[in-house]
Amino acid sequence: MTTLLVIVIVLAIAFDYINGFHDAANSIATVVSTKVLTPFMAVLWAALFNFVAYFVFTDHKVANTIAKTVIEEYITLEVIFAGLVAAISWNLFTWYYGIPSSSSHTLIGGFAGSGMAYALFLGANPIEAINLSATLKILSFIVLAPVIGMTIAIIITLIIINICKKTRPSVAERWFKFLQLVSSAGLSFAHGGNDAQKVMGIIATALIAQGVIGSFEEMPEWVPLACYVAIAAGTMSGGWKIVKTMGTKITKVTPLEGVSAETAGAVTLGITEHFGIPASTTHTITGAIIGVGVVKRVSAVRWGVTISLLWAWILTIPVSAILGGLTLAIIHYIL
Repeated sequence: MTTLLVIVIVLAIAFDYINGFHDAANSIATVVSTKVLTPFMAVLWAALFNFVAYFVFTDHKVANTIAKTVIEEYITLEVIFAGLVAAISWNLFTWYYGIPSSSSHTLIGGFAGSGMAYALFLGANPIEAINLSATLKILSFIVLAPVIGMTIAIIITLIIINICKKTRPSVAERWFKFLQLVSSAGLSFAHGGNDAQKVMGIIATALIAQGVIGSFEEMPEWVPLACYVAIAAGTMSGGWKIVKTMGTKITKVTPLEGVSAETAGAVTLGITEHFGIPASTTHTITGAIIGVGVVKRVSAVRWGVTISLLWAWILTIPVSAILGGLTLAIIHYIL
């Protein structure tokens, strides 16, 4: 392996680790805010199920989609390096300010932006560097993932309320605190299965660009193993600022609502993984939390906070793409 390839692989695994602590809040925010688990126990619980996904999600459909975001002739190690630097920079910025942006879309935006910049340097149309069918599918789920998560959460909440309406509140709360462990595990499992694959796609692309492997199907087994270990380790590091935003600032969450939101998030991510769509865990669980808030009453959702989150979602891909393009330009003209 060349030095740059090693650097790219290390950066990709570092991004996966950052993704873990940036997105830990998605899996543990409600279980912490309802005091079902302490923060420390919650991150251990989430990390465990992040890694368990390694043994189940073996088709790597999401990784394959990520690998095809940029057309192969416009992919070099420099392009991948620039995309990773952009993605890590935006992820750390949003983590520092407690903004639950999408690590998935950060990675996709950075990679696409550096690929488009490379096409410009070659004198080609930058749009030609992008696989439009794969990119449009990803972009559509910026809207669809939270809407699907919200819809499923509303349905689950209404079903639970009707089934349990005659149950004593103290008994119901005890059951839902137990069920939150199950739903949180399910969401962590789906998060690991979906998000670890995104970095797999980037590493496989780097290996193909360098000629180490001939195709995505030849990806060595150490790649998925390293990615799942990294995201689980990152989750164990936590992301407490984002936990606060997700668990308390959008709407006040009860154990019942935590079960509904986490189950809705896990189901949505399971569906998108089945179809190989790199959906955002952050967008999905945020939509689900909004859904359980709406069931109580529309005013139960803090729409001011929600609108600021929407702006972060809208800006993530273009900002990451610009950062990716600028990073490649620095590499191209200075280094």
